[in-house]
Amino acid sequence: MLPVQHPSLSVVRLNPADRDECRRAILKGHETAGCLDLLVNNAGYGLVGATEEVSEEEARSILDVDLLGPLWLTQAALPLMRTQGSGHIVQISSTGGVGAMPLLGLYNAAKWGLEGFTESLAGEVSSMGVRVTLVEVGAMNTQWATSGMQFSAPIPAYDELRERLFGTAVVPWPSEPGATGGGSSPEAIAEGILAHVTAPEGPLRLVLGEGAADQIRMVLDQRQQDYAGQPGFQVDH
Repeated sequence: MLPVQHPSLSVVRLNPADRDECRRAILKGHETAGCLDLLVNNAGYGLVGATEEVSEEEARSILDVDLLGPLWLTQAALPLMRTQGSGHIVQISSTGGVGAMPLLGLYNAAKWGLEGFTESLAGEVSSMGVRVTLVEVGAMNTQWATSGMQFSAPIPAYDELRERLFGTAVVPWPSEPGATGGGSSPEAIAEGILAHVTAPEGPLRLVLGEGAADQIRMVLDQRQQDYAGQPGFQVDH
Protein backbone atom coordinates (compact mmCIF):
# COMPACT_ATOMS: atom_id res chain seq x y z
CA MET A 1 0.00 0.00 0.00
CA LEU A 2 1.30 3.46 -0.92
CA PRO A 3 1.97 5.91 1.92
CA VAL A 4 -0.59 8.64 2.58
CA GLN A 5 1.08 11.98 1.88
CA HIS A 6 0.56 15.22 3.83
CA PRO A 7 2.66 18.41 3.96
CA SER A 8 4.09 17.28 7.30
CA LEU A 9 2.94 13.68 7.60
CA SER A 10 3.34 10.43 5.72
CA VAL A 11 1.42 7.34 6.81
CA VAL A 12 2.54 3.82 5.94
CA ARG A 13 0.25 0.98 6.97
CA LEU A 14 1.81 -2.24 8.22
CA ASN A 15 1.12 -5.44 10.10
CA PRO A 16 3.34 -5.29 13.21
CA ALA A 17 3.46 -9.08 13.29
CA ASP A 18 5.16 -9.15 9.88
CA ARG A 19 8.91 -8.58 10.24
CA ASP A 20 9.41 -7.67 6.57
CA GLU A 21 6.61 -5.10 6.67
CA CYS A 22 8.14 -3.57 9.80
CA ARG A 23 11.49 -3.22 8.05
CA ARG A 24 9.92 -1.69 4.93
CA ALA A 25 7.98 0.84 7.01
CA ILE A 26 11.12 1.95 8.86
CA LEU A 27 13.09 2.29 5.63
CA LYS A 28 10.24 4.24 4.02
CA GLY A 29 10.10 6.63 6.96
CA HIS A 30 13.85 7.15 6.81
CA GLU A 31 13.74 7.72 3.06
CA THR A 32 10.89 10.24 3.37
CA ALA A 33 12.39 12.26 6.22
CA GLY A 34 16.08 11.76 5.48
CA CYS A 35 16.74 10.61 9.05
CA LEU A 36 15.18 8.61 11.88
CA ASP A 37 15.14 10.53 15.13
CA LEU A 38 12.45 8.73 17.08
CA LEU A 39 10.66 5.37 17.06
CA VAL A 40 7.60 4.95 19.28
CA ASN A 41 6.32 1.38 19.45
CA ASN A 42 2.68 1.79 20.45
CA ALA A 43 0.87 -1.14 18.77
CA GLY A 44 -0.78 -3.54 21.17
CA TYR A 45 -4.01 -4.95 22.55
CA GLY A 46 -5.28 -6.75 25.62
CA LEU A 47 -6.48 -10.33 26.03
CA VAL A 48 -8.78 -11.45 28.84
CA GLY A 49 -8.33 -15.14 29.53
CA ALA A 50 -7.12 -17.38 32.32
CA THR A 51 -3.92 -19.28 31.57
CA GLU A 52 -5.97 -22.44 31.07
CA GLU A 53 -8.39 -20.70 28.70
CA VAL A 54 -5.95 -19.12 26.25
CA SER A 55 -5.64 -20.94 22.94
CA GLU A 56 -2.38 -21.41 21.07
CA GLU A 57 -3.56 -19.05 18.32
CA GLU A 58 -4.49 -16.36 20.86
CA ALA A 59 -1.16 -16.70 22.68
CA ARG A 60 0.89 -16.48 19.50
CA SER A 61 -1.17 -13.56 18.17
CA ILE A 62 -0.77 -11.32 21.21
CA LEU A 63 2.95 -12.08 21.49
CA ASP A 64 3.34 -11.34 17.77
CA VAL A 65 1.82 -7.87 18.13
CA ASP A 66 2.66 -6.76 21.68
CA LEU A 67 6.17 -8.25 21.97
CA LEU A 68 7.62 -9.25 18.61
CA GLY A 69 6.25 -6.25 16.70
CA PRO A 70 8.31 -3.83 18.81
CA LEU A 71 11.30 -6.15 18.45
CA TRP A 72 11.11 -6.20 14.64
CA LEU A 73 10.69 -2.42 14.42
CA THR A 74 13.52 -1.86 16.88
CA GLN A 75 15.82 -4.16 14.90
CA ALA A 76 14.99 -2.27 11.71
CA ALA A 77 15.62 1.14 13.28
CA LEU A 78 18.89 0.40 15.06
CA PRO A 79 21.25 0.26 12.04
CA LEU A 80 19.96 3.65 10.89
CA MET A 81 20.28 5.22 14.33
CA ARG A 82 23.74 3.75 14.88
CA THR A 83 24.90 5.21 11.58
CA GLN A 84 23.51 8.62 12.57
CA GLY A 85 25.03 8.34 16.04
CA SER A 86 21.69 9.42 17.48
CA GLY A 87 18.10 8.36 17.94
CA HIS A 88 15.54 7.47 20.57
CA ILE A 89 13.46 4.28 20.86
CA VAL A 90 10.33 4.55 23.02
CA GLN A 91 8.48 1.37 23.96
CA ILE A 92 4.93 1.81 25.22
CA SER A 93 4.66 -0.60 28.13
CA SER A 94 2.16 -0.34 30.98
CA THR A 95 1.75 -0.97 34.67
CA GLY A 96 0.99 -4.49 33.40
CA GLY A 97 4.67 -4.71 32.45
CA VAL A 98 5.62 -4.33 36.13
CA GLY A 99 2.97 -6.46 37.82
CA ALA A 100 0.48 -9.09 36.71
CA MET A 101 -3.27 -9.49 37.11
CA PRO A 102 -5.31 -12.68 37.04
CA LEU A 103 -7.00 -13.25 33.66
CA LEU A 104 -4.56 -10.93 31.85
CA GLY A 105 -1.53 -13.22 32.02
CA LEU A 106 -0.66 -13.33 28.31
CA TYR A 107 -0.88 -9.54 28.04
CA ASN A 108 1.38 -9.32 31.10
CA ALA A 109 3.76 -11.86 29.57
CA ALA A 110 4.08 -9.75 26.42
CA LYS A 111 4.73 -6.55 28.37
CA TRP A 112 7.18 -8.23 30.76
CA GLY A 113 9.04 -9.51 27.71
CA LEU A 114 9.05 -6.02 26.22
CA GLU A 115 10.48 -4.63 29.46
CA GLY A 116 13.14 -7.34 29.57
CA PHE A 117 14.61 -6.95 26.11
CA THR A 118 14.30 -3.16 26.26
CA GLU A 119 16.28 -2.90 29.51
CA SER A 120 18.96 -5.05 27.89
CA LEU A 121 18.82 -2.91 24.74
CA ALA A 122 19.41 0.28 26.74
CA GLY A 123 22.73 -1.09 27.97
CA GLU A 124 23.71 -2.22 24.48
CA VAL A 125 23.24 1.07 22.62
CA SER A 126 23.78 3.89 25.11
CA SER A 127 27.40 4.33 24.03
CA MET A 128 26.23 4.62 20.41
CA GLY A 129 24.17 7.75 21.01
CA VAL A 130 20.83 5.93 21.05
CA ARG A 131 18.43 6.56 23.96
CA VAL A 132 15.87 4.01 25.07
CA THR A 133 12.71 4.55 27.14
CA LEU A 134 10.03 2.31 28.59
CA VAL A 135 6.77 4.21 29.15
CA GLU A 136 4.77 2.52 31.91
CA VAL A 137 1.25 3.83 31.39
CA GLY A 138 -1.67 3.52 33.78
CA ALA A 139 -5.35 3.71 32.86
CA MET A 140 -5.83 5.67 29.64
CA ASN A 141 -9.09 6.88 28.10
CA THR A 142 -9.01 4.74 24.96
CA GLN A 143 -10.94 1.74 23.61
CA TRP A 144 -8.24 -0.68 24.84
CA ALA A 145 -10.48 -2.07 27.59
CA THR A 146 -13.74 -1.90 25.62
CA SER A 147 -14.12 -2.61 21.90
CA GLY A 148 -10.37 -3.20 21.51
CA MET A 149 -10.22 -6.03 24.07
CA GLN A 150 -9.94 -9.66 22.98
CA PHE A 151 -11.42 -12.56 24.98
CA SER A 152 -10.64 -16.24 25.26
CA ALA A 153 -13.47 -18.80 25.36
CA PRO A 154 -14.47 -18.96 29.05
CA ILE A 155 -14.27 -22.04 31.26
CA PRO A 156 -17.03 -21.94 33.93
CA ALA A 157 -14.53 -22.71 36.72
CA TYR A 158 -13.23 -19.11 36.37
CA ASP A 159 -16.65 -17.38 36.34
CA GLU A 160 -16.49 -16.52 40.04
CA LEU A 161 -13.08 -14.90 39.56
CA ARG A 162 -14.35 -12.93 36.55
CA GLU A 163 -17.32 -11.73 38.58
CA ARG A 164 -15.05 -10.61 41.42
CA LEU A 165 -12.54 -8.80 39.20
CA PHE A 166 -14.74 -7.36 36.46
CA GLY A 167 -18.22 -7.29 37.96
CA THR A 168 -19.52 -9.81 35.43
CA ALA A 169 -18.82 -13.39 34.44
CA VAL A 170 -20.01 -12.69 30.90
CA VAL A 171 -17.34 -12.36 28.22
CA PRO A 172 -17.00 -10.61 25.91
CA TRP A 173 -18.44 -7.90 28.10
CA PRO A 174 -20.85 -5.54 26.33
CA SER A 175 -19.62 -2.12 25.28
CA GLU A 176 -21.28 0.74 23.46
CA PRO A 177 -19.76 1.84 20.13
CA GLY A 178 -16.95 4.29 20.84
CA ALA A 179 -17.01 3.58 24.58
CA THR A 180 -13.71 4.08 26.41
CA GLY A 181 -12.28 2.74 29.62
CA GLY A 182 -11.66 6.01 31.45
CA GLY A 183 -8.38 7.24 32.88
CA SER A 184 -5.89 9.81 31.63
CA SER A 185 -6.38 11.36 28.21
CA PRO A 186 -4.14 10.17 25.36
CA GLU A 187 -3.19 13.83 24.83
CA ALA A 188 -1.83 14.09 28.38
CA ILE A 189 0.19 10.91 27.92
CA ALA A 190 1.54 12.19 24.60
CA GLU A 191 2.58 15.47 26.21
CA GLY A 192 4.46 13.58 28.91
CA ILE A 193 6.29 11.49 26.31
CA LEU A 194 7.14 14.56 24.23
CA ALA A 195 8.55 16.38 27.26
CA HIS A 196 10.69 13.32 28.03
CA VAL A 197 12.11 12.82 24.53
CA THR A 198 12.90 16.50 24.05
CA ALA A 199 14.80 16.63 27.37
CA PRO A 200 18.54 15.93 27.08
CA GLU A 201 18.30 12.94 29.44
CA GLY A 202 15.85 11.04 31.58
CA PRO A 203 15.11 7.71 33.27
CA LEU A 204 14.81 4.40 31.46
CA ARG A 205 11.31 3.98 32.89
CA LEU A 206 8.85 6.84 32.49
CA VAL A 207 5.67 6.49 34.57
CA LEU A 208 2.62 8.28 33.17
CA GLY A 209 -1.12 8.21 33.68
CA GLU A 210 -3.73 8.22 36.37
CA GLY A 211 -2.93 5.86 39.24
CA ALA A 212 0.17 4.42 37.56
CA ALA A 213 2.64 5.37 40.30
CA ASP A 214 0.42 3.92 43.04
CA GLN A 215 -0.06 0.64 41.14
CA ILE A 216 3.66 0.25 40.57
CA ARG A 217 4.48 1.08 44.19
CA MET A 218 2.05 -1.61 45.39
CA VAL A 219 3.63 -4.20 43.09
CA LEU A 220 7.17 -3.34 44.20
CA ASP A 221 6.16 -3.40 47.88
CA GLN A 222 4.64 -6.87 47.41
CA ARG A 223 7.74 -8.08 45.58
CA GLN A 224 9.95 -6.83 48.39
CA GLN A 225 7.77 -8.70 50.89
CA ASP A 226 8.12 -11.89 48.82
CA TYR A 227 11.91 -11.73 49.14
CA ALA A 228 12.00 -10.57 52.74
CA GLY A 229 12.89 -13.27 55.22
CA GLN A 230 14.43 -15.57 52.62
CA PRO A 231 18.07 -16.58 53.09
CA GLY A 232 20.44 -13.96 51.70
CA PHE A 233 17.91 -11.11 51.64
CA GLN A 234 17.97 -8.25 54.05
CA VAL A 235 15.21 -5.69 53.49
CA ASP A 236 15.78 -2.24 54.97
CA HIS A 237 12.76 -0.20 56.00
